[in-house]
Amino acid sequence: MIEIPVPDAEAFATAQTRLDALVKPLGALGRLEEIAAWLCAAHGEVPPRPLDDVRVVVFAGDHGVSGVSGVSAYPREITAAMVRVFLSGKSGVNVLAAEVGAGVRVLDIGVDDGLVGVPEGVRAYKIRRGSGSIDVTDALEPGEAERAFDAGRSVADEEIDAGADLLIPGDMGIGNTTIAAALVAACLGLPAEEVVGTGTGIDEAGRAHKVSVVSTALARAGSRVSEPFSLLTSLGSACAAATAGFLVQGAARGVPVLLDGVFSGAAALVAHEIAPGAERWWLAGHRSTEPSQAFALKALGLEPILDLSLRLGEGSGAVQAVPTLRAARAIIADMGLLADLA
Repeated sequence: MIEIPVPDAEAFATAQTRLDALVKPLGALGRLEEIAAWLCAAHGEVPPRPLDDVRVVVFAGDHGVSGVSGVSAYPREITAAMVRVFLSGKSGVNVLAAEVGAGVRVLDIGVDDGLVGVPEGVRAYKIRRGSGSIDVTDALEPGEAERAFDAGRSVADEEIDAGADLLIPGDMGIGNTTIAAALVAACLGLPAEEVVGTGTGIDEAGRAHKVSVVSTALARAGSRVSEPFSLLTSLGSACAAATAGFLVQGAARGVPVLLDGVFSGAAALVAHEIAPGAERWWLAGHRSTEPSQAFALKALGLEPILDLSLRLGEGSGAVQAVPTLRAARAIIADMGLLADLA
């Protein structure tokens, strides 16, 4: 069993008292006040420490279901190509992360490519090449979900030991919204029709086909979805399992984690099943356009900080919420008190 610490309730209460005493009407800074108190509880002190060292880790992998015609607007070869784009610093998350001073690391967890010429460190945690197509077979072989989960935990440890103040999980993999929809549907007992979206931009006919694929996958997996690692094996992927491990270990180490979009939301649902209470260390960075994310966040009791209609993935939406977290810290650290007014 993974031990998850409890955020500091005394620091949370002290923060709320201070927020109420600032030079403003009660509650006038809305969600910023909630986040400020949350950060104080996470850090165990008022004000909380600066969020200077923000780290994005992009878990990349191919999903066998992407070979099923119509579930994605792009071919699976894009995944390997995008790994190289991340390394060049030219991806969406690279550019957006640079604006807030966040670092970006990409890892090949399950890319269906040898990635010749890519630095060895990128492939250090590779579990397999691609995953099974979940409508006809399991995504992973026995034991691979556990290995990937442990890899994600190790990566979180590496980032935290190197000084991370805030962790952001990113994802890259054609077909990942199909996997996310299947995981959310299985966790929450929802029909595919309610959780499947348009992903990379498929049309309504494509969405209908995607619904059929997810429905078939859910029926094939059956009762095995009741156990989280069995769920990841049957309907997930190596990068979903690694993301879940990353989220759990961030919580186990008492380091705040900022979830990105639909894929990290689905992984978070599974991570919560593995380590109940871990969700107390997570914030939702933004609202995805994919319907399954809304179900996942509601089940976890998380409210997105931003709503920018983003659907890129990569951690790109979460990094946009970093300035909001820093603003929340600033108000409790630097604003004056009503009692000090002369």
